[in-house]
Amino acid sequence: MRHFSAPVLRFRFLLLLVLLVSGTIAQAQKQPALATGPRTVLTSDSVKLFVQVAGQGTPCLFVHGGPGAGSYSFEKLGGNRLEDKLQMVYLDQRGSGRSGSSRTKNYSMARMVQDMEELRQQLGVQKWVVMAHSFGGTIATAYAQKYPQRVQALVLVNSVLNPVASLDSMLAYGTSLLPAAARPAPGLPQMQRFGMVMGALQQQKMAGQLQFSHDSLAARAMRASRAVPGNPEFAQQVFSGRLADYGQDYGPATARLTMPALVILGEDDHTTGATAATYQFPRKQVVTLPGKHNSFLEQPAQFRQVVADFVQKNR
Repeated sequence: MRHFSAPVLRFRFLLLLVLLVSGTIAQAQKQPALATGPRTVLTSDSVKLFVQVAGQGTPCLFVHGGPGAGSYSFEKLGGNRLEDKLQMVYLDQRGSGRSGSSRTKNYSMARMVQDMEELRQQLGVQKWVVMAHSFGGTIATAYAQKYPQRVQALVLVNSVLNPVASLDSMLAYGTSLLPAAARPAPGLPQMQRFGMVMGALQQQKMAGQLQFSHDSLAARAMRASRAVPGNPEFAQQVFSGRLADYGQDYGPATARLTMPALVILGEDDHTTGATAATYQFPRKQVVTLPGKHNSFLEQPAQFRQVVADFVQKNR
């Protein structure tokens, strides 16, 4: 039988201890897979949020636009193409989609960001990819500002960073689509003109042209959005003008966000009011796809490939 001196035994014991501790840490750092399916999450101020978890892979929180659109349409028309690469967490924001309303009418940006962080904590996710569409870009950017250590990467799909610029762009483009006789007088207040332009586009059966390249795509999106009940309260609060923080320009803030960021733009998108230069992330990848405001629906194969490649590189 082989005998070892006391120093050698102490060294081997310490080495074994290090290996055991290292293994424990590595095991703890590995993110557990989330149980798939729908669930309700209760926030610290007692709002019931609807959450759907689907797929496998890196956790990815989807931040929907609208405001108040809910996540179902993206889940069925875009997110489902990513679920073999990402474990998608589809959240309906408070006052939106299938989620409940705030009894205290608290729909501030800070509260929306807090909801997302409370969801992460309740799910037990250490870090996740945060993916946003349209108006959700403002909320996702605000979250990344507050909790950069929790964001593995950002994916901004046709995303708005400056809601005022977005409104200006939609108003100008929507007006250009209308015949001269149907255009509102230029001297009217902006929101009044915007409402008139949207109404005129509906009457002319041209509303889909604002954000979709083909009427068939607009019809698919409309069918998906109507497939589940909605909650209009968040949208009403935003458009009431009482939530000043949703009028902020979040573009400059992106220059200080150092996580990898994928920016997907529509070649003919007149909704975001943004260009590639608007997104100032130091580690950004910008991809421009043919089409308008819903690249995941207009270019599904390219959308899937671009996102999958980006996530693979930034695990």
